[in-house]
Amino acid sequence: MPSLRTLLVSSLLAASAAAATSINDFSCTSDSNPVVLLHGLGATFYEDLNYLQYWLQNQGYCTYSLTYGAYDGFPFLGGLKPISESAPEIAAYIKEVVAKTGKSKVNLVGHSEGAFQALYVPKFEGVSQLIDKIASIAPPTHATTFAGIYELAYLFGNTSRAVTSDVLQTVGCGACDDLGPDGAAITRLNDGTPIVQEGNKVTIIASRSDELVTPPTTSFIHEDGVTNRWIQDICPLDPVGHIGEAYDLNVWNLVKNVLDDTPNRKFICLLGSPGKV
Repeated sequence: MPSLRTLLVSSLLAASAAAATSINDFSCTSDSNPVVLLHGLGATFYEDLNYLQYWLQNQGYCTYSLTYGAYDGFPFLGGLKPISESAPEIAAYIKEVVAKTGKSKVNLVGHSEGAFQALYVPKFEGVSQLIDKIASIAPPTHATTFAGIYELAYLFGNTSRAVTSDVLQTVGCGACDDLGPDGAAITRLNDGTPIVQEGNKVTIIASRSDELVTPPTTSFIHEDGVTNRWIQDICPLDPVGHIGEAYDLNVWNLVKNVLDDTPNRKFICLLGSPGKV
């Protein structure tokens, strides 16, 4: 039988979806910047951050999203292409949102690979001037070991790492290769110049219980003007894992604080929302 917590979270998710407007409604009006949401690896615009998107609509935001990095003929799996191929898609979409909404800037909210893209795209795709606030949830900023799996890639040093790279590229997951240690996108983002671009306000949100972006500290950016937040520093009893971060009501409230520019706003933490998943 489902627990009370599970039923509560399910009810809140359903209520958010039921009360929301359609996704990518360019007739939406708001005093706030449009919010562009970027999904994680293997996800799509309608699966991953979709419930957060509905919830933000109920908070008065106009929200927009796309499936990036998908191969032709496989629209149900996004974020697989190399970061360098997906990033221009995202940049073009940001320009489209600005043009169609008549706003001068957007805010970005990303999860996992999407959180990485929320940092990578402003730095390399010439759209930083179109971006105000960035809420980056569990980005593999400095590379992820993918729960330690990448340690096997170095079993025989750089030679086995190169073989791993070839395999990942061959099976069509260039992003998997890019986001691991010494991946091309990781190396480029951490090239010694600032990650965060002038005029962009960045908040990193991470969970100490993240089991896929490992170690979880890899998410944080230690540059002036960046806010790094552990979920558990705000909600100590929330054990949320990597996938669950997209559906966690405590995380949603932290995102709202970023978008509203109210970093110290208090909210009621839900125990284990939605749990270690």
